[in-house]
Amino acid sequence: MRKHTITAVWEEIPDDADDLVLVRGGFRLYLCLCGTHLADRAAAELHAAETNQCTTCLGSATEEIVPGFSQECTACAGTGRRKAQLTWELAYVEAETMITVDLVRTVIAPFTEPFQLSLVADTVRSTLGLPVGRLPVGPRVRDVLRQLEAAGELTLVSAPDELLRGTTVVLYRDPYWQHASE
Repeated sequence: MRKHTITAVWEEIPDDADDLVLVRGGFRLYLCLCGTHLADRAAAELHAAETNQCTTCLGSATEEIVPGFSQECTACAGTGRRKAQLTWELAYVEAETMITVDLVRTVIAPFTEPFQLSLVADTVRSTLGLPVGRLPVGPRVRDVLRQLEAAGELTLVSAPDELLRGTTVVLYRDPYWQHASE
């Protein structure tokens, strides 16, 4: 059996590089352990899918977001396998149907002080009677809170936990929001 873990090697990153391109897989060369050279991120993801590897971490079980910062892959729970990734994706789709924008609005409506992502996620989990690990509640709640922030209903009041590439690529671990002033 051949190994198909794909490694990414960083190219020179210009100072004025597009940060969205950077975090989405640009400025890298991709090589599979089977010897296949892959032209870009799309080719690497296709090869990973064809060989049952996670298309996010490309089978390595870790995601390197920017040079020098990596984390365990959240898409496949650090397994590097496509089956775990697909299971997570299906659970997220189920979470989308259960954890609606209206439900999150109802949960956060009584909060008068800034509130943490983890508090909202725990409250939603409790409201729905879900055991821990049943669905990806935290990621879904985070996405809804970001959606409400983009719509102007909430304001992010946390400072980033880490600056990964200056102030343009940052990491928030458990951010705080508050209702936007009217």
